[in-house]
Amino acid sequence: MLSVMAQKKESLFEVACPDCGAMLKIDRSTGLVVSHTPAPRKRTFEDLEMAAKAMREHEERKESIFKQSVDAERNKADLLEKKFAEALRKAKDAPDVKPLREFDLD
Repeated sequence: MLSVMAQKKESLFEVACPDCGAMLKIDRSTGLVVSHTPAPRKRTFEDLEMAAKAMREHEERKESIFKQSVDAERNKADLLEKKFAEALRKAKDAPDVKPLREFDLD
């Protein structure tokens, strides 16, 4: 029984996943993955102060984006009114032409 276990262990080889860095144990004869050991997670921040700084910067970005959206909403009515006036002017300047129908083309 011990020799069977030793043969099974020798028939496995380890490969590192190039995408995520996990270790895979693969059976030589079948080519199937026998076990998977996930890669250790990388720390996002080195210390608590860097995490707090990143959080403050994120809050500042959110506040800036919110202020921009509020300003855009305030100016929205003026912008729409200007667009409407421009479209109305173009409509008045355009000659009154009866639109062509497919029936008229025959």
